[in-house]
Amino acid sequence: MNSVKYDGADISPSKIICIGRNYVEHIKELDNEIPSEPVVFIKPNSAISNNLETSNDDEIHYEGEICFIIRNCKISGIGFGLDLTKRNVQKVLKTKGLPWERAKAFDKSAVFSEFVNCDEDLSHYRMELFIDNKLQQFGNYELMINKPEALLSEIQSFLTMEDGDIIMTGTPKGVGVIRSGELFPAKIYNDEQLIVEHSWLAR
Repeated sequence: MNSVKYDGADISPSKIICIGRNYVEHIKELDNEIPSEPVVFIKPNSAISNNLETSNDDEIHYEGEICFIIRNCKISGIGFGLDLTKRNVQKVLKTKGLPWERAKAFDKSAVFSEFVNCDEDLSHYRMELFIDNKLQQFGNYELMINKPEALLSEIQSFLTMEDGDIIMTGTPKGVGVIRSGELFPAKIYNDEQLIVEHSWLAR
């Protein structure tokens, strides 16, 4: 089983629950409709990776996200995640009305920083993703259509959450193609305090 770091320990999530279309500007960016309820899909444990990799066969897009780890059925830790997407494959699947797994759940499609403990009040958290020192994505609690607490409740209404499972809360505007050699520094702040920082060099 693949693992992530949470408070210095190795944790193996049984699954990653991903939320699509949770920021209005990103919905507009991809010319999608605003959903009436959360868009939920799952990545398996085999999607977890510490490395950010491109592909010779498919165009891979990055989507930076605030992520939460679950313990005792509650949001316990926070980290930064990259939801990697085969965008052209996804477009074909969407056109045909088919599931997204081939575009979203492939091996090494979920890249995470270390997770740290988070406050019960999640409203002060924000994320920043840079590419080669240029700010590319910014997201926070206020900009989310569906807030993390509501997302957890919605997910638990039909799916059992195990300790270590991760919720990826959706990506803000600014997604794009990953190019080999680019540096991806990511940061999460609690108000003005930097609590998570990680960088990936795209291979």
